[in-house]
Formats: sequence, C-alpha cells, structure tokens
Amino acid sequence: MKKNILLLFSLIIMLTVFSACSGNSQGSNESSNETGEVTGDLVFLTNRTDMIGNVYDEYKQRFEEKYPGVNIEFEAIQDYDATLKVRMSSGDFPDVVFLPTLSNAEFPEYFAPLNDIEFSGDIYFEEMRAHEGQIYGISSGGSTVGIVYNKEAFAKAGITEVPKTYDEFLAACEKLKQSGIVPLASNFKDKWPLDVWVYDIPTIIAAASDHQNKRADTDTPYTMDNEYGKSWGIIRELYQKGYLEPDVNSTNWEQSKKDIANGNFGMYLLGNWVINQVIENGADPDNVGFFPFPADNSGQAKAPLNPDFFYAVNKNGNVPAAKAFIKWIIEESGYDEFAGFIPTLKDREPKLAQLAEFNSFNVEFFEPAQPSDIATDIQNQARLDQAATVQQFVLSDDPASVLDKVNSDWAKARKELGAAQ
Repeated sequence: MKKNILLLFSLIIMLTVFSACSGNSQGSNESSNETGEVTGDLVFLTNRTDMIGNVYDEYKQRFEEKYPGVNIEFEAIQDYDATLKVRMSSGDFPDVVFLPTLSNAEFPEYFAPLNDIEFSGDIYFEEMRAHEGQIYGISSGGSTVGIVYNKEAFAKAGITEVPKTYDEFLAACEKLKQSGIVPLASNFKDKWPLDVWVYDIPTIIAAASDHQNKRADTDTPYTMDNEYGKSWGIIRELYQKGYLEPDVNSTNWEQSKKDIANGNFGMYLLGNWVINQVIENGADPDNVGFFPFPADNSGQAKAPLNPDFFYAVNKNGNVPAAKAFIKWIIEESGYDEFAGFIPTLKDREPKLAQLAEFNSFNVEFFEPAQPSDIATDIQNQARLDQAATVQQFVLSDDPASVLDKVNSDWAKARKELGAAQ
C-alpha cells in the first residue's frame, strides 16, 4: 500500500525483546503470575549490545524506582534470531524478548497475549503480530530505510548534490573511492545488516511490500530478473567495483559507526535508527544526512515504512512484570528518541532532525504487508537464511547457481508442507 512521505510517521515496530531465565526466578515468577503483582526477577533479552553497561543501567535504576519489588537484568546477544530460537526450543528463555521469525500462528505456544496492556494512546502496528484476535508483539518503534551519509565526506569527494538516480549513486561512490573514502559500509561479515537487501530494496524495486508473502505461490521465488535478483545484483556490483569495505569478510559493526562518524566511510544503507548511533560515536549531528536510496534511474524516491523489533513476553515467565516493563519502555523510557525511531505511540512526533531532510524528497512510501504464515513456514522448513544467501550471491562467480540451490530447497519445503499447487 503506497503512502506519501507525509505519512512516514505512521510506521514503527519492533525492537528489543526481553527475557528472564526461568530457572533462576521461577519461584518469584509463579507468585507474580498468580497475583498479578509487579514483583520478582525479570530478564530482558536484547540485541543492543551497545546499551549494556550504560543506557540499560539507567533504565534499570528508573524502572526499579517505579517498581521497587522488581529486579530487572538486561542480557544482550548477537545473531539474535537464531540464538533465541535455540533457547526457546529448550523451553528456557527470558521473560521479555523480541519476536523471532515465526509464523503468527506459532506465537501462542511461547508467548503471552498483550491485549490487556493499557497504553496512554493508540499504537502503530497493533495487529501486525496478532493471531486470532490476540496481540503477541508490541512494536518498539518505526523507521524507514535510506542512505545515512557523512556530509563532510561528500564535500571532500566533490559531491555537491545527493544522488537521485542509481547512475548518480554509482558516480558518487566512484568519487568517494577516488578520494580515499570507503563509499558504502556493508557490514557484510556481520550479516544482519544485509537484511535491507532482502526486505527493503526489493520493496523499492517491486514498488510493493508483499514480495516476501508472494514467495509462497511459486517454487522459484528467487530469480535473476525479479526484485531479489535485482536487489542482490546491486550489492554485487558495488562489491565488484570496490565500493564496499576493502575486506568484506572482516567487517566490524561497532567500528563502522566510528568510521562513518569520522568520514573514513561515506555511507550506510540502513534505517534512520542508526543515525543516533553514529552521532554517539563522535559525529556532529549537523554533519549527518539522510536521503532515499535510488535503486533505479526513475528519479522517483521510494522507501519502505517499517516497524522495528516487537517486544514479546514469555508466557511461562514473569508475565505481570514483563508487561509493566513493555508499557514503561514505550511510554516513559525515552528509548524511541534514543534510538532515533518514529514513536510507537501515534500521538508522539519523531524528534530525529534527519527525517526532515529525507521527507524533502517527496518520497513514495510502502507500508508493510501482514506476514504470511505459509511463507514463513516454508522458509523455516527450508532452513533458509536469506542474508546468508546474499553473502553467497555476492561472492559467487555464478550467482544464478546460488539462486538455483535456494529455489530447489524452497520447492522441496513447499512440497513437504503441502503448499505446492
């Protein structure tokens, strides 16, 4: 569904998820579940490793001041989705987490409904992670995806206007490269930053956000000439032209934020959520810009509207305290401003200045489609890691063969699940 950029502020979603080790706090959790009291031990499992030992310490102090009967701990992990799924399969995972990539129909097996959390106003993406009328995920905030860039690096390279077409983007990359600046930080090794090439750039290319769902309708969802092959072909071209990091197999996410901040790297292709992280790593806020990624030569700016991670509650954990924490982090923590998100609460305006620049390009926005359970089931059955497939596609001498292998696994899984026509 297309939206004008003026509707940008109707996005947001997912973010942190929490978790509590049930073995360590089972006694207090049982008591809390029975009485509805906000007490006991609480664990929040997050992907924000950078907030451990600083921001989360402040959150702990403030939340425990409001709920003195609670002891909250923050645990951060990398490779979040896969690691959380392993812990969930054991039946022992934290109280608050981010929803992993499961079909909505699977949520009741692991998570508690969140319909009874009384927020101060309406929230975005309320029904996106729901099943049979029960809400299992609350968006942590919203974002769009585009090019985050260092203005001084652009000036040093002689780039006087941000590119509005793909050819202009390639020309800007070449100028940055010739000036000794890495044009685009891909964070290739870390893998998860490649998700933009799986979800967001295909949305821009297809001018539709339901491409992940449509995979369920075919045995060959990945072809060289569809939105996936074209998207992955772009990053492959950038790699071959030397516009990514010198060694994509040794990239470092945390270091890349410093390199963008100091102008060693020129650009990110990520969501607006990364802007504050670049500023925290030394960039002058006035030196950080944000513009839509030109995936073609049409000159029409396009971008997805995305929810970030969704908070969810372990149904066997400390449910009352976990729900209280979700309400608190949405309404009182200030996390959306810290993260550079569009707030989950609809009546709050985003405070990130760079969104104004982004909006000036008359962007055509695409809201997220409701996830298809069958497409998710096929992907899980096929054990398909799309970001890893992007890595293989970029590095392969025969990228079409990479797609052939993925399509073969997809077709097999589709048949096993009875989804093939």
